[in-house]
Amino acid sequence: MLNAYLFVGAALFACGILCMMTKRNGIGVLMGVELVLNAAGVNFVAFSRYTDLGLDGQVAALFIIVLAAAEAAVALAIALNFYNNHLTIDIDRADELKG
Repeated sequence: MLNAYLFVGAALFACGILCMMTKRNGIGVLMGVELVLNAAGVNFVAFSRYTDLGLDGQVAALFIIVLAAAEAAVALAIALNFYNNHLTIDIDRADELKG
């Protein structure tokens, strides 16, 4: 049964990496990052449930969920600010940003 969860985690991770590599839209890249974080969460919970490693997978998964929510809030704020300035969220135009 552990293999099924690991397969789901690997599929989510692969889809997230593929989404991050192929999307030019900032929101699409953000969705890819969320998939990768959810894949890590699935693996933490699966290892916690099906192995005797003593990992607190549920706590780690909860931490990942909180981290993903904070990351989404910051990234959406950046995307909205970028859209207000450039009228697009194409990440190829982000190379014009200067500190």
